[in-house]
Amino acid sequence: MTSPHVSKPSFERSSGRRSKPPSRLLLRNARVGLGGPVRHVSIEGGRVTAIEPPGVVAGIEGAENVDLQGATLLPGLWDAHVHSVQWARARRRIDLGGARSAVEASRLVRLPGAGEGPGSGLIEGFGFRDALWPDRPDKSLLPADHPVVLIGNDLHTVWLSQAALALIGRGDHPTGVLRERECYDALAALPPPPREVMDGWIAEATVAAARLGVIGVLDFEFADNVTEWSRRVREQDVAVRVVCSIPGHRLDDAIAGGLRTGDPVPDSGGLLEVGPVKVFVDGSLNTRTAYCDEPYPGSGDLGRLETSPEELVATMSLAARRGLQLAVHAIGDHASAIALDAFDAVGCPGRIEHAQLVRAADFARFARPGLVAGVQPAHAPGDREVADVHWRGRTSRAYAYADLLAAGAALEFGSDAPVAPLDPWDGIASAVTRTDDERPAWHPEQAVPLRTALAAAARGRSAVREGDPADLVILERDPSLLPPAELRRPRVLGTLLAGRWTHRESL
Repeated sequence: MTSPHVSKPSFERSSGRRSKPPSRLLLRNARVGLGGPVRHVSIEGGRVTAIEPPGVVAGIEGAENVDLQGATLLPGLWDAHVHSVQWARARRRIDLGGARSAVEASRLVRLPGAGEGPGSGLIEGFGFRDALWPDRPDKSLLPADHPVVLIGNDLHTVWLSQAALALIGRGDHPTGVLRERECYDALAALPPPPREVMDGWIAEATVAAARLGVIGVLDFEFADNVTEWSRRVREQDVAVRVVCSIPGHRLDDAIAGGLRTGDPVPDSGGLLEVGPVKVFVDGSLNTRTAYCDEPYPGSGDLGRLETSPEELVATMSLAARRGLQLAVHAIGDHASAIALDAFDAVGCPGRIEHAQLVRAADFARFARPGLVAGVQPAHAPGDREVADVHWRGRTSRAYAYADLLAAGAALEFGSDAPVAPLDPWDGIASAVTRTDDERPAWHPEQAVPLRTALAAAARGRSAVREGDPADLVILERDPSLLPPAELRRPRVLGTLLAGRWTHRESL
């Protein structure tokens, strides 16, 4: 699809910012919405100003005219749970996702070409799942004289060589396998790539996201995200909006700095917003640290409680008084109940992240006003084998998105990248089909309609309307006409952020 009137956008590097969007843009012959009518869509000042039949608007003086020739126009997509630094680094790490044992993972690290990570001097791998391995990871399996850092697929486990342990002052650790808080602290202590290198990788990752129709992310990186992203939008070409979360241990700093959830970050060109404060109630399924009502098979262990109910209520109350909302990480059914109890006690808005296993009686509690369930549909097909073993007999209420929706919950989709790829179509397709390969659907009763999935992947936007921000995605074909395999990989022709092209192909 081409137009003789269209020139490709230019990107100015002198200030690190993209050139300003055209003051006016006319998208001609756009099919607006799933199965929607063909319309001309006018954009001015970063907003949709008119949606009119083709015979009504002949053109807008001074506007850039782009003929979409019936391509589908939808609200731009969000990834409501990303770890930006981890995702950008994972794109360059050794892929351990296919390893079926600790020994096999260690062999992948030793393969020719599995060299040092750029800029860090570390050998880095990502994506191992040890919950079903017949053996256990141990530092003795890794090269002792080189720093090797292998990160579990859920970011809750890190496996370090002896040399890597020495780098962080943990040379006496018996196994080199650190979980939960020890894992986060170890990753934070490891030498990072140079700042300018890391920022460049993250900027590249935002451009890759824009190619998939993504216009925004909620970043849960374990860092001072407001400060880090403020620097990036000054110095890099950032292709998405970013909601900057605040790690729980930085709550006092956020209060002292006057940060409030939902406020724009000054001098960010409208790209940045202050996000919620992230607090952990439990761990994860793969590490068997998700806090559950029933024990894990063979261990008698219920998981790990990271924050007590009393501490969670106190933290939530303090944050709410200062205009800050909490995003509460809760994966096990007991952890989800603790999070819900806290929101009931404090009566404030906020988020519950993951909600992977929920008590049957608790689904209705997710319908409380102002509460968002941030879920990751691509995890369901990825975790099904582990869940079938470790949550045996309870999987009918695991990743139960249809039950959450039926109860009145507000869902927002994310990937938890790099736990799953930063790809909203992977999540949308997984939510609709409940599988990601040739296997039959896993608990197909929990599938959700495509329209609902698209809205959950667009931060609640379900249609393109006059007055909306011109944060839009253009697809070659209507997603409702695509078979499941193609729904996971639709052709994105263009992405607009406040009327500015962040991705453009064949238009």
